[in-house]
Amino acid sequence: MAELLRTIASRLRRLAGNRRRHPRFRVRLAASVVLLGAKGEAATTPLEGHTRDVSACGLALILPAVRVGDRYLAGEAQTLAITLRLPSASVRLRATPARYERLDDEDAETGYLIGLRITEMDERDRAAFDEYLKSK
Repeated sequence: MAELLRTIASRLRRLAGNRRRHPRFRVRLAASVVLLGAKGEAATTPLEGHTRDVSACGLALILPAVRVGDRYLAGEAQTLAITLRLPSASVRLRATPARYERLDDEDAETGYLIGLRITEMDERDRAAFDEYLKSK
């Protein structure tokens, strides 16, 4: 039932238009994702995926699974450590899930789409990420 509600909400967003403050850029960047524990340590092995789109404050990742072991990546109050491989550098950031949906037969890709809010990035990585966004 929850999957059905997420699918309906996603389709409504497509019809209602884009309410985002920061422009999103549809780019495919390789990404490595690790779920962090309560003390900020890696709680799972890395899961490889890629971006669907990115913005200054968030990104959408396509991952093959929404769980690693018995842990949900998109669970409430989760923090993910993400490494994005830009063309000229790799940047590390932390993000929290805003939403997720299972990609169905209508989509070109399979797996899960996870929408994330960027919560932390050091200055060097932020500068490299912002420079990349300016080039789009």
